[in-house]
Amino acid sequence: MEAYAGEWLQLLIRWVHVITGIAWIGASFYFIWLDNSLRAPRGARDAPDAVGGELWAIHGGGFYHVQKYRIAPSELPADLHWFKWEAYWTWLSGFALLVVLYWWHADVYMIDRNVASITAAQAVAISGALLVAGWAVYDQLCKRLGFAHERVLGTLLVLFIAAVAWALSHVFGGRALYLQIGAMLGTMMAANVLFVIIPGQRALVEAKAQGRAPDPVYGLRGKQRSVHNNYLTLPVLLTMLSNHYPMTFGHPHAWLVLVCLLLLAGYVRHFFNLRHRGRTVWAIPVSAALGALALAVVIAPPRSARAVPVSFADVDRSRALHGVPCNAPATGGHRRGAEGHRARDPGADRRECCGNSRAGRRLARDAAREPDRNDRRRAGTSRCMDRRRRQDRLNCARCAVRATTAGRARLPRLPPRPSRRFRPPRRTHRISSIGMAAVSTAPSPRQSARTTLHRRCAPR
Repeated sequence: MEAYAGEWLQLLIRWVHVITGIAWIGASFYFIWLDNSLRAPRGARDAPDAVGGELWAIHGGGFYHVQKYRIAPSELPADLHWFKWEAYWTWLSGFALLVVLYWWHADVYMIDRNVASITAAQAVAISGALLVAGWAVYDQLCKRLGFAHERVLGTLLVLFIAAVAWALSHVFGGRALYLQIGAMLGTMMAANVLFVIIPGQRALVEAKAQGRAPDPVYGLRGKQRSVHNNYLTLPVLLTMLSNHYPMTFGHPHAWLVLVCLLLLAGYVRHFFNLRHRGRTVWAIPVSAALGALALAVVIAPPRSARAVPVSFADVDRSRALHGVPCNAPATGGHRRGAEGHRARDPGADRRECCGNSRAGRRLARDAAREPDRNDRRRAGTSRCMDRRRRQDRLNCARCAVRATTAGRARLPRLPPRPSRRFRPPRRTHRISSIGMAAVSTAPSPRQSARTTLHRRCAPR
């Protein structure tokens, strides 16, 4: 019941996250397009309360006239709409999903024992610290470089993200690595709205309400962070969808694949921003498509050999030569190989796995005399012992399971019916749920007598 309630909780949180994310990203796309599409009006003035740009548009059967002031209007309108809750609810729902799905099950979704042996508490602490540290580093870069070094800022930010991704590849699994980078970028975007854009807009409104001249730096700083958010939207969406595609986070160099994908996503966003300004550079989408194709070719897994059917004789011969893949300690006739395989001598697996059953003991005893079997057969020895060995292999479920799963071969057919004089006990074979173990009914007294006579004919 707890797992069922957890599934519903994740569904509702994810639903809210997707809806609010669509609203936030849609608003970001629209206002960046609006800023890039504004045209200077006729008779424009340089006054702070003058209109700096305007746009005419038609949508839904109506005409729209949008104007943007250089700093602020001469007087504030009665109704002023704010765009902030889309960002807040997107981050809150995303953080809740991170807690419920990843932090709550950190030992499953975040920790990979093949990468690093850390506890769930350590994984959660690292994840939470990176959310705060990512925003702190990005905010300091923006404050120190200002508005005139955007390219340097972008280069340093890419290097910072690459360094964090490389470090996380030695701590988390690939899937948690991708999601953590996406959560860190999403936190930067939400913090831009909470700590920079909205406070700057409040300062502009308060200055106009108090009759003071607004400081234009608040508008410039808010515009800078808004553009940064616009470029980060596609990379964040890519990281959120990457957990459905293991060929990305499952690669040995998953951090490098992630950095390449983030750069391609930001490159595509740059094409649309330029197009909204009136510059259409088709070389950007073409080169981005070629880059994605080259990345797909580079990280493509090697082609696997085509499967071919094999027989039981081929399986036994291959296992005798190359050993059996196993993680168990080396025991009995097996020795540990250099690549984690167990090399064995013929018949050793049957002596180990079947020693607790009557059929297994007979198989082990016959395996010890296996080199002499062909000689006895050529000498005209009775075939009764060979039939019994084939029947014992069917009756031994563990031997049949190991032989079948190792080579994916078919079960051997039942032996031919012997003569009436030496007929073995009548058995009713039923295939169990694993499809390999044969279950037999108890023999009658008359069948037991025939069994005794049947066993006497076999050479000891």
